Amino acid sequence: MFYPEGHEIPRIIYGTSSLGHLYTALPDSEKFKILDAIFQSTRNTVMLDTAGKYGAGLSLQKIGEYLAEKKISSNRVIISNKLGWLRVPLVTKEPTFEPGIWVNINFDAVQRIGYKGILDCWDQGCDLLGQAYRPQFLSVHDPDEFLEAAGSEKERKRRFHAILEAYQALHELKSKEKTHAVGIGAKNWKVIREIASEVNLDWVMFAVSFTVYTHPSELLALIDQLAGEQTVIINSAVFHGGFLTGGRFFNYQELNPEQVSNQSVFEWRMRFFANCRQYNVSPAAACIEFGLSHPAIQSLALNTSKPERVGINRKLIESSAPPEFWQRMKEEALIDRNYPFLG
Repeated sequence: MFYPEGHEIPRIIYGTSSLGHLYTALPDSEKFKILDAIFQSTRNTVMLDTAGKYGAGLSLQKIGEYLAEKKISSNRVIISNKLGWLRVPLVTKEPTFEPGIWVNINFDAVQRIGYKGILDCWDQGCDLLGQAYRPQFLSVHDPDEFLEAAGSEKERKRRFHAILEAYQALHELKSKEKTHAVGIGAKNWKVIREIASEVNLDWVMFAVSFTVYTHPSELLALIDQLAGEQTVIINSAVFHGGFLTGGRFFNYQELNPEQVSNQSVFEWRMRFFANCRQYNVSPAAACIEFGLSHPAIQSLALNTSKPERVGINRKLIESSAPPEFWQRMKEEALIDRNYPFLG
């Protein structure tokens, strides 16, 4: 597969949703400190993962401002932009998309998936980044959620056709050498499998799908299949929105520990933490090690809202837990007893 200027994509890909005010509004100075830490800790190519959905384009805008201010060479950075959401004026008190998720943003966003919609998102993304920078990796953002919103099977078929039209547009951008690689990112890995059967993909990004908490055998088989087709495999959201490292949000939804339907995941986390303490393993390190344990996974996308976490995560990616830790995780059925790559 071709990468910009012949570079391989790095082991860590940096998510940038925090630049779009995910859960909290960071001042610009803090956003730039995060990006400073990323570029200072990375010797070669930096890869940033962003989207028009992140703060209604705010993440794209801040990346562009930073790159221009710091005069970062376009050859030094690979930008992945997930397309499907378009910035529009804010005409209500709060943004109407994903209420409660994006804080203190001055625009709204509307979904635009289809041939023209994706090209509109491409154009806007390039404008927000600035003329000197272009996304080299493109995908349709959350096609699984787009399909799940269908009210009937007929509506789902219409939406699936719109996704295929969106990929037609992406492949045309690639054929015109405006971008380098076309892929997909989604939380529902079965939708990735469905779309991959219809569309040629250079890369896939699994989110909250292949983690220490969940790793079904069918997904492992899909990863093997895609790797056999020379598709680059990227893993992301291995902390399940921060829950597995102690946060309140699981897959970007706040959980109530008193609610019966949530108790199993809280119990799993409690037992996971106990094993981490016993073997002196940080939960974040365990999540990262598992997320990269399948040999076909080339990169891990990590997101942070704290500059100091950048260097910590880079060190964690090189650490490993003792085999006894993973064996205990299997014995307690916290991970699949038959998982072949650890323990």
